[in-house]
Amino acid sequence: MATNEIRITGLGGQGVILCGYIIGKAASIYSNQHATLTQSFGPEARGSACSAQVVVSDTRVLYPYATSPQVMLAMSNDGYMTHKDTMADECTIVYEKDLVKPEKHGPKVKAYGIPGTRIAEELGHKIVLNIVMLGFLGAVTDLIPKEALRKGVESSVPAGTEELNLKAFDKGYEYGRQLKEKNAVKV
Repeated sequence: MATNEIRITGLGGQGVILCGYIIGKAASIYSNQHATLTQSFGPEARGSACSAQVVVSDTRVLYPYATSPQVMLAMSNDGYMTHKDTMADECTIVYEKDLVKPEKHGPKVKAYGIPGTRIAEELGHKIVLNIVMLGFLGAVTDLIPKEALRKGVESSVPAGTEELNLKAFDKGYEYGRQLKEKNAVKV
């Protein structure tokens, strides 16, 4: 695996930072890897631009910031537009297809879309969008083992919401697994 840089982007209130935290925790605690998390957000608590950068590596992480991410998880179009030009030439973009309208990219870019908000709403709680997206990311990238991500979710979400969040993760993961199985790449 070497080192992979992941950028998660969206709006405050979408759980962007929690998503990054879970990825880092899953990698470092449950998958015997190394990880760092940095974050950036606007002054408003909700609705402003927000991003998290996670560096995951088989060896010690020597520089904690994502400089040319190989993976982007985009939950807002503004976030996608802000960060799309910072991505590595060969990268994977995972996006919420009802909220993000990706541009055409070169042949080395893989882009996978999911109606994450709709799936979260079907579960009865739009707030689990980030966990649906995390499951989807896990399935289409294989960067961190599924069980490590599930343990990261279960140990990081508020007490009493574990079952709902694990269902959200599994729904996203299953959608991604089926999409990848079909070798369906959009953009």
